[in-house]
Amino acid sequence: MRILSLLLLLVCLPVSAAEYGIVDAGKSSLAFTYRQMGVPVDGSFAKFTASMRFDPARPAAAKAAIDVDLASIDTGSPEGNDEVAGKQWFDTKNHPVAHFVSTAVKPLGGNRFELDGKLTMKGRTHDVGGQFTYAPRGSSAAFDGDLVIKRADFAIGEGEWADFDTVANEVRIKFHILAMARK
Repeated sequence: MRILSLLLLLVCLPVSAAEYGIVDAGKSSLAFTYRQMGVPVDGSFAKFTASMRFDPARPAAAKAAIDVDLASIDTGSPEGNDEVAGKQWFDTKNHPVAHFVSTAVKPLGGNRFELDGKLTMKGRTHDVGGQFTYAPRGSSAAFDGDLVIKRADFAIGEGEWADFDTVANEVRIKFHILAMARK
């Protein structure tokens, strides 16, 4: 009977999963898609820093923060990059960084999670949300997800660019973060 009780105790003990948090910036990426005159356009950011703590056994305790160097944007053309750095778009001279910080992570099942947070750009902060997947790879894990923002919430694309028929209000932000397990 003692052996059976011991086995039951061991089975009921929580299994400690790895906590991921050492971000491999060289293998991570941050991209976006928007519509211009109805046509999808892709771009990316070359420079960003990310910090995180994620234990798949305790997703509610997860934390993430990302700082994006807005001047590192690649819209696909040097003219486009110069345009969006200007005052009517990102105004990188006065607001060089976009900052995201998570406020909640909820499991959806099957290594999928809902992510809520606060995004600050151009001096404005708004709640944003999206989803991501978690894919363990030995001592590392990939976190792939997206969230949709409304550029008007952040005064991105003012003046002649405020017309949503020219550039859509919704922008899909896509991220791929590779993180190593903390030891």
